[in-house]
Amino acid sequence: MRKLISLAGRTCLAAFQQALDTIEIAGSWDWDIPSDLVRADTFVALLFNVDPEEAAIGLPLSAYIEGIHPEDREHVHALIRQCIDEDTPFVAEYRVRSADGVTRWVLDRGHIMRDPAGRPTRGRGIIVDITWSRTGKLTPTASDLASSVSPLEEAADHALAAQRVITRLQDPILKERADALLLAVGRRLAQQELKDRLRRMN
Repeated sequence: MRKLISLAGRTCLAAFQQALDTIEIAGSWDWDIPSDLVRADTFVALLFNVDPEEAAIGLPLSAYIEGIHPEDREHVHALIRQCIDEDTPFVAEYRVRSADGVTRWVLDRGHIMRDPAGRPTRGRGIIVDITWSRTGKLTPTASDLASSVSPLEEAADHALAAQRVITRLQDPILKERADALLLAVGRRLAQQELKDRLRRMN
């Protein structure tokens, strides 16, 4: 697997750093479970230090696990298995080693879709960089967050659930709108992280 950090023959590290530092960007991922291929946008690819072109085509989950900080890998992998086994939403905060060489904290929220027989077929979610507002404690499960879920986080969970149902309808227009809503909510989550950080600084 390549770890290329250049697009169109030029480095994108400066642009990536600026995008992360504004903390107004969220990315999305889509995991085809039977083929074990995770497709992600450029933002997520660079967060996990994988090649953006390969991420767009699809890479095995292990390629993204490799981008997680070694101290957090086992924990996150266990959460993924728990999400699949117990059919619960995936919610985690953990560290990644991004393409610019910086260790960053991310908030990862997703869900698993199943076929009529109950077999897991697909996972989808959003990732937000929360490095600036991180206090240094993993948030391992959705239940741990239940007492402090904000309306915006609740909206993200509902947007994920809506996307899951709309995908079953196989309506491309509705799916496009559901995807857009999910990404918009993710961006608002990122903006809220920045506001919270600034409030704590004052």
